[in-house]
Amino acid sequence: MSEPAVPVPRVSVVIPVYNEEPILRSAIVDLVARLDEMKIPYEILIAENGSTDGTVAIAAELAKRFPQVLYSSLGEPNYGKALRQGILRARGEFVICEEIDLCDSEFHKRALEILETGGADLVVGSKLLEGAEDRRPMLRHMGSIVINSMLKVSLGFKGTDTHGLKAFRRLALLDVVHQCLADKDLFASELVIRADRSGIRKVEIPIRVVEKRAPSINLFRRVPNVMLNLAKLFVAIRIRG
Repeated sequence: MSEPAVPVPRVSVVIPVYNEEPILRSAIVDLVARLDEMKIPYEILIAENGSTDGTVAIAAELAKRFPQVLYSSLGEPNYGKALRQGILRARGEFVICEEIDLCDSEFHKRALEILETGGADLVVGSKLLEGAEDRRPMLRHMGSIVINSMLKVSLGFKGTDTHGLKAFRRLALLDVVHQCLADKDLFASELVIRADRSGIRKVEIPIRVVEKRAPSINLFRRVPNVMLNLAKLFVAIRIRG
């Protein structure tokens, strides 16, 4: 007897992962259960990038266990490139960009309600908007404030957050995704800023952030790459347009 066909997803959840062996299995199993409760056809795209632990093997195991879970392996540590490729592989009408240490089902519900009712084409989950609750270590919180301030000054960004949870109508943002030039840490920022500049209807909603583990990449090790990519982003957006 043939396997039942997996329905075409209405929602695609894209999750970049890097060295997430300790939490990947439990996070995906929990996410599957929560998405099943919503009774919407969905797919989960695990976008692995350069892990040196057992992340790839666990992702393969999960894809075999759950037909709605797919995975790809980039072979290099590059968050932005993995996220971009995951978005381009997505088939759903709506795309949710998630973080494996968050998997916030409440954000999914609120964001999809906004998208389905035509309230916006892009919903950004903000850690800095009034009403948000950021329970990460203070250094991580301050890092988000600093990068957001730099984006405001250098690129004229008018929102409160670019990195983290996002949901959008896929066809509305595909052209913007193709325009993006940054990878690694600032792809997500470029995506939101270019969407703003393209006139995409966007709303921000406050979120509650409680991480399940320490960051997989040290904050200070990320600073040089963030600064380099910020300079490239300035040239790409403010000079070349």
